[in-house]
Amino acid sequence: MSTLLLFLPPRARLRAPGRAMPEGALREYDYALTADGRQVTAEGRATPAALPAADSVIAVIAESDISWRRVELPRAGRHMRAALAGKLEEVLLDEPDTLHFALEPDAVGGDTAWVAVTSRPWLVDHLAHLEAAQVFIDRVAPLSWPDELARGHFFEMPNERGVSVALRWSHAEGVATLPLEGGLARQFFPPGLVHAAQWTATAAAATEAERWLGTTVTIQTPAQRALGVLDSAWDLRQFDLAPRARGVRALRLVTRELMRKPWRPVRIGLVGLALVQVIGLNLWAWQQQRELSARRQAVTAALTDTFPQVRAILDAPVQMQKQLDLLRVSAGSIGDQDLEALLGAAATAWPGDRPPTEALAFEPGRLTVSAQGWSPAQIDTFRNQLRSEGWQLDASEGKLTISRASAQGRS
Repeated sequence: MSTLLLFLPPRARLRAPGRAMPEGALREYDYALTADGRQVTAEGRATPAALPAADSVIAVIAESDISWRRVELPRAGRHMRAALAGKLEEVLLDEPDTLHFALEPDAVGGDTAWVAVTSRPWLVDHLAHLEAAQVFIDRVAPLSWPDELARGHFFEMPNERGVSVALRWSHAEGVATLPLEGGLARQFFPPGLVHAAQWTATAAAATEAERWLGTTVTIQTPAQRALGVLDSAWDLRQFDLAPRARGVRALRLVTRELMRKPWRPVRIGLVGLALVQVIGLNLWAWQQQRELSARRQAVTAALTDTFPQVRAILDAPVQMQKQLDLLRVSAGSIGDQDLEALLGAAATAWPGDRPPTEALAFEPGRLTVSAQGWSPAQIDTFRNQLRSEGWQLDASEGKLTISRASAQGRS
């Protein structure tokens, strides 16, 4: 499943003087595309409309745009966001209404957990701009976060004197950016901690980082480092910024969720169940076909054994009925399709208050008389009497038509 990592540019207040984006200028975003979550297949910079398509889109926030606070979460339920704003109000530099809060994964009220804090208007503006270009952000993730596994990343950071190397340090106690100049940063890293942590650096900062650490570091490009967010459970799209999935997008999100690695056993089970169902249906259809073929052969055998003169078998039941009718006619017997049988049925059921019919019409299996002068009660009595003898009556267009019920059902 392909994933597009979209790097949100730092907030305008953090940019160097003279580099603010002009009003109305087209926004461009750095991106990295991965097909397997392990290797970067493409990277570059483009406007939202020109970004490559992917199954999932994750927005990555610059580390300088997130601050971290560890607090005891209030038991506020659906009002957690408002409760957090009140609890953190005294330690925040901005008004709570202008900030967005995100809780540590799986944290609930009463836990002591980390809370990520970032600018709400800035984040809302980027999400709206991207969605207007049909780029739907599934998750907003930080590049680094507090974790039991200590990590250090060296990178070049502009300052008033040009460029210097800085260290982004994340561990169980938080996230911090430390300059390498001076001796303050070195005091935090005794030899034991240096060997226990994971160290990475950009290519330009690697030499100075190794000299400062006294050990080797792994070189990573920003795109390669961003692949780490795929294994992170952090998602800053919470509270009022949680994605609202409707219609086709909801189906796409459900399908994408089912394609994730934890659902692999379920997918295998569903595929296996579908295969079993298909095989079972085919076996059942094959058995039904065999039974149907055996019955047809039995009927054909009965026809050829009873009437050897019939050689060409086209429709065995019809041909057998025809042969039986011929035998009955030759024997002088009366059948249900004959006029005598129909007249006998009509005479037996004929209402006593009705005179004999003045006109009738016959065709094999059907006798029709005029309904002129018949009342609805007389017709119902006639029909009920015929039904008790195994016949049926159809009354329509001023006519009464008598036929054998079973024969009518076959037609």
